[in-house]
Amino acid sequence: MNALPADLMTLLPELILAVGAMALLLVGAMLGNRSTQSISILAALLIAVSAYFSFVGSDATAFHRAFVVDAFVRYIKAAILWSSFACVLMAQRFFSDEKQSRFELPVLMLLATCGMSLMVSAQSFLALYMGLELQSLALYVLAAFNRDSLRSSEAGLKYFVLGSLSSGMLLYGISLIYGFTGSTEFATIAGMVKSSSVSIGLTFGLVFLLAGLAFKISAVPFHMWTPDVYEGAPTPITAYFASSAKIAAFALLIRALLTAFPDAVHQWQQIVILLSVLSMALGAFAAIGQTNIKRLLAYSSIGHMGYALLGLAAGTALGVRGMLFYLVFYAVTNLGVFACILAMRRDGEHVESISDLAGLGRTRPMLALALATMMLSLSGLPPLAGILAKAFVFLAVIDAHQYVLAVFGVLTSVVAAYYYLRIVKVMYFDDVAPAFDRDVGWAVGIVATAGTVFSLFFVVSAGSLISAAGSASQVFFK
Repeated sequence: MNALPADLMTLLPELILAVGAMALLLVGAMLGNRSTQSISILAALLIAVSAYFSFVGSDATAFHRAFVVDAFVRYIKAAILWSSFACVLMAQRFFSDEKQSRFELPVLMLLATCGMSLMVSAQSFLALYMGLELQSLALYVLAAFNRDSLRSSEAGLKYFVLGSLSSGMLLYGISLIYGFTGSTEFATIAGMVKSSSVSIGLTFGLVFLLAGLAFKISAVPFHMWTPDVYEGAPTPITAYFASSAKIAAFALLIRALLTAFPDAVHQWQQIVILLSVLSMALGAFAAIGQTNIKRLLAYSSIGHMGYALLGLAAGTALGVRGMLFYLVFYAVTNLGVFACILAMRRDGEHVESISDLAGLGRTRPMLALALATMMLSLSGLPPLAGILAKAFVFLAVIDAHQYVLAVFGVLTSVVAAYYYLRIVKVMYFDDVAPAFDRDVGWAVGIVATAGTVFSLFFVVSAGSLISAAGSASQVFFK
C-alpha cells in the first residue's frame, strides 16, 4: 500500500489525461455542443500539462514494474503529446467549418493519447495490450466521426474490422509467448530467452506479435486499411493517425522487441527486414498514380514506415537512434503537410484533389512555398530535414553491414521523389485553378509554419534532438 502514491506519481501524465477526459465529458454532457470550443482548448491545455510532467519526471517504475519511465519514454511521450496538441487544435477548426462540431471529439482524442502514453511505458504484455486497446477503441470512433459522410463511416468500419483482426493476432502471439515462457513481463521473458534457445513455439508467437504490431504501423503486407482510412477519415484525424498514432505504435514495437527479445535478434530481424523492404517498395510505386492528396500521403506513409524500420533492422544503438530521429522528422513534417491540406478550402468546402493545387504558386505563394518545402523534405532532397533523417537510418544499416538494404532504400527514395516533385510541378507550372479561401485559422497557420521552418532550418540546428534520440536509444543497449 505504501508504494501506491509513488506509483500514481509515476503515472501522473496519464492520470492528468484520463481524469481530465472524464471531467470534460461531464462538462460536455451538461452544456452540450455549445461548449465544444472551450472543451477543445481545455483538452489542448491538459495535453500540454501532461507533456510538461512527462518531461520533468525522473526514471521510475510503477505497479510492480508493469510500467516504466526512462529516457526513451520521455522522448516518445514528448513527440506524441505535442503532435496530439496540434491535432486537437486543428480538429476544432475543421469541424466548426464543417458544422459537425461535437464535444466528444477532444475527449476521444484525450483518451486515445492516454492509451498511447500507457503503451510506451508498458513493461509487460498485459500493460501493453491495455494501453493499445484504449487507444484503438477511441481511434475507431474518430475515424468515423463525421457520421454524415459515407467515406468517413466506411473508413471507420474498415479500420474497426481490420483492427480487431490484428488485435486477435497480437493476442494469439502473446498467448504463445506466455505459454512457452510462463510470463508476460518483458524482463522475465528476456531472461528465459537468454538462458535457453528460442523454441519453434516461441518463434511462432513472435511472428504473430509482429504481425499485430505491423498492422498498427501500416507496414506491408498489413497496410490494406491505410489508403481508405487516410482518404475517408476527416483530415485532422488523418493527421492524428499519421503522427501520434504512428509514433506510439513504433515505440511499442521497439519496446517489445528490444526489451523482451534482445537475444532473439536473428529471429525477429529477418521479419523486420522483410517488412521494411516490402513497405519501401509499395510506398514508392503505389503512390505514383494517385489523384487524391490524402491517399497519396497514405502510400507515402507506408514507404516512410519502411525507411524507419531500417533502423530497427540494423539491431544496433545507432539504428534505434536513427529510427527515433526519423519518427520525429516524419511526424512534424506530416503535421505541416496536413495543415496545408486543411487550408485547401474553396467557397467554404474542403477539396483534396491534387489538380486543385494547380497554379497555387501564383494564387497563394506562401501556402505553395510551405507545401513544396515539406514535400521536398519528405522526398529526402538536401539541404532539407529529410536528408538528415534518411542519412541516419541508411548509415545505421551500412554500419551493420547490410549494404543491399541500404542500396534498396536509396533506390526507392529516388522513385518516391517523383510523386513529391509532381505536386511541386502542379503548384508552380500548371494552369491556375480557382483560388482557395484565405481564412485558414490560426492553428492551421501555426502548424504549417512550424513544419516549414523545421524542414528548412533543422539541418543546421539538429544537435539537441540527435542527442535526445541517442540518450533514448541507450536505454536498450546498456
